[in-house]
Amino acid sequence: MAAKSKKSKKKAQAKHRPRIVNRKAHHDYFVLETVEAGLHLLGTEIKSIRNGKVSLDEGFARVNRDNELFLYGVDIAPYAQAGPRNHEPTRPRKLLIHKRQIRTLTRHVQQKGNTLIPLNIHFKRGLAKLDLGLCRGKSRSDKRQTIKTREHKIEIARAMRKRYK
Repeated sequence: MAAKSKKSKKKAQAKHRPRIVNRKAHHDYFVLETVEAGLHLLGTEIKSIRNGKVSLDEGFARVNRDNELFLYGVDIAPYAQAGPRNHEPTRPRKLLIHKRQIRTLTRHVQQKGNTLIPLNIHFKRGLAKLDLGLCRGKSRSDKRQTIKTREHKIEIARAMRKRYK
């Protein structure tokens, strides 16, 4: 049997990498802008993320007094094999981002109704990255409209599949 090439191995590994998505974010908020940030993590946290044991639902980011960006409310489950030297599941985590980007995000967040929400966590060249969204909250009617357009798109896709079968 022939051995797999390097490219096919990388593609196979990429399929199995976890991509943790915050599904509530697009339902509850309009995403105005996205920024990719690095995460300052402990060893047990990165292992837990690789296992997909993360909840982004209650997460948000905030700039502190030292103009540093921190992630709050994200629950990274303790790593089972770590034993007593495990991390705290909901501790604030520093986000690694350029100062210039922090200043622009701070300006946007100071406007009424805007907030920073984690959209997803993915891996890039072996490092965990977080897509952070500058978001504005949706009203009930906006949420209903989003559901209607999503259902309409599904109906169109079904009709197209039926037609071309």
